[in-house]
Amino acid sequence: MPELPEVETTVRGLKKTVVGKKILDVWTDLSTKDKRQSENIANPKFFPKFRRAVRNSKILSVERRAKNILVNLSGGRTILIHMKMTGHLLYGAYSKLKVSAQGGSASGGKSGKLKVIEKWEPKDKGPLRDPFNRFIHVVFTLSNGKHLAFSDARKFGKITLMDTKTAHDTKHLNNIGPEPLEKNFTLGKFKERLGKRPNGKIKTVLIDQSIIAGIGNIYSDEILWRAGVHPERRVSKIKEKEMKLMFRAMRKVLSKGIDFGGDSMSDYRNLLGRPGKFQEHHKVYQLTGEKCQKPRCKGIIERIVIAGRSTHFCFTHQK
Repeated sequence: MPELPEVETTVRGLKKTVVGKKILDVWTDLSTKDKRQSENIANPKFFPKFRRAVRNSKILSVERRAKNILVNLSGGRTILIHMKMTGHLLYGAYSKLKVSAQGGSASGGKSGKLKVIEKWEPKDKGPLRDPFNRFIHVVFTLSNGKHLAFSDARKFGKITLMDTKTAHDTKHLNNIGPEPLEKNFTLGKFKERLGKRPNGKIKTVLIDQSIIAGIGNIYSDEILWRAGVHPERRVSKIKEKEMKLMFRAMRKVLSKGIDFGGDSMSDYRNLLGRPGKFQEHHKVYQLTGEKCQKPRCKGIIERIVIAGRSTHFCFTHQK
């Protein structure tokens, strides 16, 4: 799942490309009957309302809140986009094609009948044609002739609409912790937030979005490796010195993630379809069995599962 650095990279790209443009239309081929998706454009009843509300609206600004992208429009509306597991936004010129595909039967098998479906493809050769960018399920047509497309292989992404004035008070955003890279997020605030889960394992607490915003599986592993803290340590057992090391590691690792354009170990690509490079600088994440890169450490990277999440750490220097 894209984490703070990937979402921040996307938001910075959007600020350079779409602010000031009008949304002329929006298309989707998503369709679900899941009642939990009642305010998602994948819901066939919600999408027409969404489309009417955003058409001919001007994009005024773009911001990030935790792992959410907020696109503020004229008329007092805000589009919220959460990329979830495999989603990412792409910017460029696309063409809509009609292609034939084999339909499905009521039992779930292939019926043998052909049906016509709509498909979007980039007009030009280049990064947008990366295989990871081919799962286009939402397209915004912009006033400059370009498109903002949402590629999402697993179709878990969320796109909804809110009133701008009350956006941060909605259920989508009102239970999120503070931003870890803001200047007012001090060491004291960091300790206070972690202290809300004193009996929790530090790995689990770090990725809890109600505690601190934006940290996920990749960056939590890298933070704890740098700080020398075992991912299963209880928060209440972490010493003051270790708290300082974790705080500094958090700021350092997240900033590096942004500097390298995010992590593309999996599906994530930036707005222009290019992969980030943070995965080239991993110290621990998905390096199971490799020698620890910490100077003078003779440990080997191990993998365990904590709260259903793959967790990577050095068994020697992370205590």
